[in-house]
Amino acid sequence: MATLQDYRDERLRKLAELKELGVNPYPATSKRTITNGEVAPKFAELEGKEVTVVGRIAGLRKFGKLAFIVLRDQTGDIQLFLHGPDVAELNAVEGVLGMKQLNLLDTGDFVQATGTVIKTKTGEVSVGVKELRLLTKALRPMPTELTNKEERFRRRYVDMNVNQDVRERFVRRSKFWQATREFLLTEGFVEVNVPVLEHTTGGADANPFVTHMNALDDQQFYLRISHELPLKRLLGAGFERVFDIGPRFRNENYSDEHLPEHVAMESYAAFQDYEDGMKLYERMIKHVAQETWGTLKFENVNGFGIDLSGKWPRVEYADVMKQEYDVDVFNPDLEQLKAILKKEGVELDGDVNVNRALDNVWKLIRKRTAGPVWMIHEPVEISPLAKTLPTDPRVTQRFHPVIAGSELGNGFSELNDPVDQLNRFLEQQNMRDAGDDEAMMLDIDFVEMLEYGMPPACGWGNSERNFWFFEGVTAREGVPFPQLKHDIDETTKAIYPEVKL
Repeated sequence: MATLQDYRDERLRKLAELKELGVNPYPATSKRTITNGEVAPKFAELEGKEVTVVGRIAGLRKFGKLAFIVLRDQTGDIQLFLHGPDVAELNAVEGVLGMKQLNLLDTGDFVQATGTVIKTKTGEVSVGVKELRLLTKALRPMPTELTNKEERFRRRYVDMNVNQDVRERFVRRSKFWQATREFLLTEGFVEVNVPVLEHTTGGADANPFVTHMNALDDQQFYLRISHELPLKRLLGAGFERVFDIGPRFRNENYSDEHLPEHVAMESYAAFQDYEDGMKLYERMIKHVAQETWGTLKFENVNGFGIDLSGKWPRVEYADVMKQEYDVDVFNPDLEQLKAILKKEGVELDGDVNVNRALDNVWKLIRKRTAGPVWMIHEPVEISPLAKTLPTDPRVTQRFHPVIAGSELGNGFSELNDPVDQLNRFLEQQNMRDAGDDEAMMLDIDFVEMLEYGMPPACGWGNSERNFWFFEGVTAREGVPFPQLKHDIDETTKAIYPEVKL
């Protein structure tokens, strides 16, 4: 049975023969007048006219003076029909191959074909080739199927060729963020890219990645865990509506819902509160879903049937915790919370404080909630950056959309009282000093910004987890190139013996 190395050696032989003929197997110049997917729908107007198409060879058959090539680009397939007497002979300088050189082509090669749009005797719309140019010689055969998850993740470029639905997923992922950006721009937001490297990182409860910057005397920096604090500094700088879309980094384990690196969006609007925010971002989530998937109704999102249309109801955090587990969130009993988690089979690593235990008990309720609902009014102890409710200072003006068992966003009326903010930072720093690595760091520069004055504002953030959920895939399936442990397989080592791997 032929091995990958055998196939590669045969293609290397063909590559050498092409070079001996004077053909450049990797020219820089190519030309296209129409995409492959456009030809058949436009046959009535294109019949008999000359076109130039490009793409990867997905199939190749030769029968004497006739040959058929299935040519694939991102838009679809088109058949190339080659009739020997009509096809130009070898022109090595131009990279043109004749019928005699077809045996030097393989599936996976990229070619350019110029010819007339026709229908074959079987009625298939085709390009009757007059000239065939080689654009790229592929040295490895593309497999006909690929199902092994590890192999798919390691060679995603192969996965997307073999499993074209995977490639289409990432077209939708692009639409997801494009729709988000367009919505915010239409609403008067300004996109401002903020730093990824920070002296002090904050805006979320997460463990950061640590690095050093040589140019600044090897000072310690963190990869951001959130966009929040720099964007709010912009509100203090005079911007009224700002947002950023980009990666953030949380040094935590993989799960079906979380990746240590993922794309997220955060936005901040001055002179709005959390009531305004719920109205705005409910419209945004619906808009993004409609633009990305063309519907607001989903039959199976994480096991739930979801309908985003209509006005979303609200659920009080304290009420639902009391109803479901008889937990008083304003006087929490750590031992009661631990007992609930143990009974539900939830194990937490390290020392568990009250806030962390509360959050994990809430997650038990959340996982059973289909939604969409707005979960509102979290206690002040677990919302260190949110304003309190004037009618009940024990809770904050915070809101989460709960959909398909998950929180798919986070928003609140932003705290802009510098004294209150400093006190909450000190509480978080005490938790951090006591061993909670996910508690927020004290950012004194941010406090100083607040002392200069930041207007009342509503902030919001969501990540691409929203996309994964509605797409119905796990986190690693939902990104083009998920991180994996570094590994070099034995076949690769054998193929490149001159390289130290």
